[in-house]
Amino acid sequence: MSETLRTTDVVTSDAGLLDRTATAVRAAGAALRERFGEVVRYETREELMHALAANDSTALDILRPRLTSLRPEAGWVEDELDGGALPPGEWWVVDPAEGNVNHLHALPEWAVTATLVRENQPVLTVVHLPLTGETYTALTGAGAHLDGRPLHVSGTADLGLSIVATSQARPDEDEKVVRHVGSSITAMLFDALVVRTAVPATLHLTNVAAGRTDAFWQFAGARADLLPGALLVTEAGGRISDAEGRPWTPQSGSFLAAAPGVHTEAVATLSR
Repeated sequence: MSETLRTTDVVTSDAGLLDRTATAVRAAGAALRERFGEVVRYETREELMHALAANDSTALDILRPRLTSLRPEAGWVEDELDGGALPPGEWWVVDPAEGNVNHLHALPEWAVTATLVRENQPVLTVVHLPLTGETYTALTGAGAHLDGRPLHVSGTADLGLSIVATSQARPDEDEKVVRHVGSSITAMLFDALVVRTAVPATLHLTNVAAGRTDAFWQFAGARADLLPGALLVTEAGGRISDAEGRPWTPQSGSFLAAAPGVHTEAVATLSR
């Protein structure tokens, strides 16, 4: 699938658009890397939100003009915690500092992501890890790649031999979701080899796409958390559904990404 860019000086395919998006995401990542290294102290929720917003603004000041120039008529998702379907057309779904709270605590698990969604389907995505320099990309129908190398999900066919992972969708989740998360972790501790729990979701999903881990699940969630990894895992040969095995959409209340060989077992465990 190809499309002419709406700019006066560039005519390219979605593959070319992916390259330009990667350049913008790397530039934003470089700016955030310059801010990384010391633990940012805060004593109130207001101070925390201010520190998070400062990181977001640093990246968005680079991403917004560059991505808008690539797709001037595309919409822009303002709230990275939003979920649900998007209006018709093209939209940039961006998380300028995925794992922002980790960045503030001088933890290495954070990234910059940008995904172009067309008629509610992710078309291309870029996930850049500034501390390692790694860039994960996926283009619908063209596969998933890490720095140009093709990615493939795990060939594991036994959940009992699998490393699985989950993540907290957002702070202040309601009690029902929190208890559901806890019971699902308990179930996986019985059935899987190792269970990993950490934020952000996107980095777990890059590991599933790369075959390093075998499954990732999450209850609730946001478009910016899940769309990049969903496309990466799909293009790497994995299966995406909700936790009960039904087709996943951004309106779903749960999410599961898994290697094909363990998907059915993972659904059974999460459905107990």
